[in-house]
Amino acid sequence: MKILVDENMPYVEPLFGDLGEIIPVNGRTLTTEQVRDADVLLVRSVTKVNAELLSGNNKLKFVGSATIGTDHVDLAYLAERNIPFSNAPGCNATAVGEFAFIAMLELAERFNSPLKGKVVGIVGAGNTGTATAKCLQAYGIKVLLNDPIKAAEGDPRSFVSLDTIMAQADIISLHVPITRTGEHKTLHLFDESRLTSLKPSTWLLNCCRGDVIDNQALIKVKLQRDDLKLVLDVWEGEPNPLPELVPLAEFATPHIAGYSLEGKARGTFMLYQALCQQLHIPATKSLTALLPAFNIKGVELAVSPNEKALLQLVRFVYDLRDDDRVFRNSFLNANGFDTMRKNHRHRREFSALALAYDRQLEVDWLSNLGFSGVGQ
Repeated sequence: MKILVDENMPYVEPLFGDLGEIIPVNGRTLTTEQVRDADVLLVRSVTKVNAELLSGNNKLKFVGSATIGTDHVDLAYLAERNIPFSNAPGCNATAVGEFAFIAMLELAERFNSPLKGKVVGIVGAGNTGTATAKCLQAYGIKVLLNDPIKAAEGDPRSFVSLDTIMAQADIISLHVPITRTGEHKTLHLFDESRLTSLKPSTWLLNCCRGDVIDNQALIKVKLQRDDLKLVLDVWEGEPNPLPELVPLAEFATPHIAGYSLEGKARGTFMLYQALCQQLHIPATKSLTALLPAFNIKGVELAVSPNEKALLQLVRFVYDLRDDDRVFRNSFLNANGFDTMRKNHRHRREFSALALAYDRQLEVDWLSNLGFSGVGQ
């Protein structure tokens, strides 16, 4: 069995090596000819899986995408050809939520404007938006959720309009899929008019899809409004972001908000489970066995951390400033965007760091944030 897999997908060999011949490929430049004799195709969001790509293959048994979204996959075409498909919903939700939370702490420190006491509006209350809300609520931050689709489906959480978020939120974090038509279209959801209408000193974070913000309009508005602070992990025209936009962001990264080792392993593992189910064989591998030991055995807390100390803690796990610096120095290089994504191997989630403290400190909120080993 030939298993064609994106070369940037981690942990493929230990999970799929027993099932067939693994053939790594460049997912962004994958061709019809390369796919012609594959039995299994495993991709990420950079590969457009459609009739054009699969037209020469008549033996495909399974397509898997190690992603939350499916906008890069022609699901109707796969269904028409009876090709089983699976993605990995929620695989990197924790990583994205923690990335957004860390970015907010970094902005708070940079501008001497504490996160505590601010109101955060989350646009899109699916997996990643929910994970972001979880971090914020664990820290005691007021969160406003906007998701008209979830609201219409009967989701029991409280939702507000986007206009309410625009009027009340100090920070807006975007977590919607890209939809290009329909009543709830998200393409250029934040166009020039909406960007201009942001309340003074708003922090705007985009960790979903670059096209949700009109990037040309964002440049225009940001040049007129230095009070707006931007955290951009996604960009229109990836892997070629507008060179004028990158310097305008406080933190800029190449679509890696979900790139924790845990999230990557979880995504690949979910596809392994799905393929085993499709092949009617037992899934005998373990997710936890894939992950390396964390480089810090643990941290003992003497006092409950204030916001500055909390930022120090999260930097032990992931220092966003490092990726921001590397990206600014490399994104204009040939294949700089994708090279950084490919080589990104160091990011961990809060759960990797074990904390120890006397229970009298009453800091269970750290456990709710995701840190492990709390209490003694």
